[in-house]
Parts: sequence; structure tokens; C-alpha cells
Amino acid sequence: MELKQMAPSIHILWLLSIQFLVLVNGGKIPAIIVFGDSSVDSGNNNYIPTVARSNFQPYGRDFNGGRPTGRFSNGKITTDFISDAFSLKPAIPAYLDPSYSISDFATGVTFASAATGYDNATSNVLSVIPLWKQLEYYKNYQKKLRACLGDRKANGVISGALYLISVGTNDFLENYYAIPGRSSEYTIEEYENFLVGIAASFTEKLYELGARKISLGGLPPMGCMPLERTGNLMGGSECVDSFNNLAADFNGKLNALVIKQNKKFHGMQMVFSDPYGILLKMIQKPAVYGFEVTAVACCATGMFEMGYACSRRNPFTCSNADKFVFWDSFHPTQKTCSIIATYIVQNALAKFLSH
Repeated sequence: MELKQMAPSIHILWLLSIQFLVLVNGGKIPAIIVFGDSSVDSGNNNYIPTVARSNFQPYGRDFNGGRPTGRFSNGKITTDFISDAFSLKPAIPAYLDPSYSISDFATGVTFASAATGYDNATSNVLSVIPLWKQLEYYKNYQKKLRACLGDRKANGVISGALYLISVGTNDFLENYYAIPGRSSEYTIEEYENFLVGIAASFTEKLYELGARKISLGGLPPMGCMPLERTGNLMGGSECVDSFNNLAADFNGKLNALVIKQNKKFHGMQMVFSDPYGILLKMIQKPAVYGFEVTAVACCATGMFEMGYACSRRNPFTCSNADKFVFWDSFHPTQKTCSIIATYIVQNALAKFLSH
């Protein structure tokens, strides 16, 4: 990412904050282990039969070497920056990528799959990896880690690792509001509670498998995604308040779950990582963060394209993604991800830098 493109004050703060975090960290967290959707998938979907892919240009054009990795971004994603802040690897590899081995995964790995959700019905929409399958992969990872490092060292990695979970947006936008099924079974409030129940079960299973430091991620202001704004013709293509309110409400329930789980499970240190407020600030006051465009994305027309619709041949794709909050109609740019990561590390994950 070209930091010189940021507003000077943001540029300096970003550099100082990352340098400070690296200095105080001292390698306390041995690994970062990730579960979730496209917000944290670094390429697992490249290796399964689904259309939910981004392993082609212009995706990845600002990544190291300008190569498309399967990240839904022009470069790095939030978890890559978090890993860097914890003095670990600069980019977290995908578990299904055969070019990496268990020794690479010992300090960081993602099991995430673009287009998945808490709800198994969400992962079925585009035939991607459901959350339960990600957990199965993680169990296999533990076996490989013990074979590679030995039980004692592997157990230290498992208990000391930071577990990041980022999922949920697709359950609403790709499933509940997009196709018949769940909306006929549940009211929206009932569906929220259904998803929170799945989140509770998932974090409990992680705890049983040895995880102790867990970050449960919240939803972004999903009504401000270019895809939703494009469809809001009656509202002048402004953010869809109903979707934003839903995200905020759901985040409140996830935060309550974190408080409950910490009381319930001895030794659990779970935090709620909330991207909602910082992303909304970037959208509402872009100049403060060095952005110029918020309503449309960099890729193609910026109104509705993502995935295969983001063609490298599209003449409308922007030349400088750092001016845009969103890379495609659903996903933030690398620069946006870096700002979100810095905010989350400082406001939710800082406690793990010294423990």
C-alpha cells in the first residue's frame, strides 16, 4: 500500500501506531488463526468449485508482485495487517493453498471462505465452505501441528494463538433478504438470534479445542456498501439505513454474547472487534482519511460489480484505489482494511499485545 497517498496526519498516525504495537508486542502471540468469509479469505475458494472467487486481475494488483491471490481486495486484507501488527507474517496464507506447508501455517493460517456465513444455508448458496467444515479443517491443522512441532510446543501455539472470526454479512444480504427460505421461517429478529446461537456454539467448540484468545468480529455498515446504495434508487443512492440499523443491532447481540461467554468459560479471553463505527466514519468524512470516493467502488463502474464481474479489461476501473473506500461493490480497498485493522488492534486486541 502506498501510504504517501494518505492524508499526512493519518499517514503519520498509522506508521507510529504500527511501530508502537510492534515494539510493545515482543512476540507474545505465536500465531493468528482465522475463520470467516470473504473479509478474511486469502484464497481458500481458489481450491473449491465455486464462482465466489477473486484469483484474477484486477484483484491483487497492489499485492506483493501484483498477483491475484484470492483476496477480495486490490491488495492486503484486514487480517494481514493485524498479523503484521503482532510482529508475525505480513500476509496470512490460505489453508487449502498447496504452496504452503504446516510449518508456514504454524504462525498464521486462515480457514475462511468467501460467501459463507454462520448459517449452513448461506454457504450452500454459492457452494462454499461452511463454518462447521472450517472447524474440521482446524482439527486437522491441530493434528498436523502436533506432528510437526511435538505436543508440548503445538499445545503452546494452540492456547497462545489469537483466533479471529469475521462472518455474518452474507447471512443477511446473500441469504435472508436475497432468496426465499429463511425469511419464511424466521422474523428478522428471530434470525439474528438463530445466528448468535451458532456463533455461541462455534466459540464454545473453539474453546473446547484449546482456544483461549478469541476476537469475534462484528458486521460493517452494510447498507453503505456500493451494491446496496446502487439499488437504493428511491433513496437517492444513499446508504440504506435499515441495513445499517440491522448491522448495529446484530453487533449489540454479538457483544452481549462475548460478555456472556467470558463469564461462562474459565480462562477465555474473548473480545468484540467492531468495524462498524470506523468504516462509517470513513464513508461520512472521507477527506479526513485521505479518500475521495465512497458511494461507488474502484472496480469497473463501481456500482454492482464483484468477483468475475470485476474484469481486468473493464475500462472504467480506477487507476488509484487509495482514493476509494471500496474496491468492489462489496469489499473495502487495501487502504481501508489497513485503517480498520489499526483501529481494531488499538481498541479491541491491544490486551493481547502484552499477555
